[in-house]
Amino acid sequence: MTETSVPAASVRPATPEDRPVVDRLWLMFRHDMSEFAQALPAPDGTFRADRVEHAFTGPGWAPYLLACGGCPAGLAFVRGLDGPVRVLNSFFVVRGARRRGLGLWFAREVLSRHPGPWEIAHQQDNQGAACFWERVATDVAPGAWTREPRPVPDRPDLPPDVWISFSVPA
Repeated sequence: MTETSVPAASVRPATPEDRPVVDRLWLMFRHDMSEFAQALPAPDGTFRADRVEHAFTGPGWAPYLLACGGCPAGLAFVRGLDGPVRVLNSFFVVRGARRRGLGLWFAREVLSRHPGPWEIAHQQDNQGAACFWERVATDVAPGAWTREPRPVPDRPDLPPDVWISFSVPA
């Protein structure tokens, strides 16, 4: 998506009425991430969804919904809004909307709504995410971001996650 076609997209806080759409986008996101988390769906075909519940009801959380041409195209969950550092907990753009600049635009939109310190994690083996998040960090905080590997909590069998840290100006 070129910059001139990005305005056809929109970002807004997700509401409780959006929960069914977010639940379906979450399944797609978790399916994509299952490759890196070595996770299979539950017997009912779903993936762990506690983060969806937190995003809608947890203190300091905010869910966002991306639409493109009126269709759902992605989600983002922010946590830590009640603390010193915001965390982009989950971020997803459907495959049909990728590689057009929409993801970068979506990330900038969400980040800019909450100025201040940010941290974003991705799986060490996820090279696409590594390139994407480094591009976002360079775009938002040129020359002023860091990368740090950290163990995945309660998962010593997985490689460390990579955490990118930067600050978003007001």
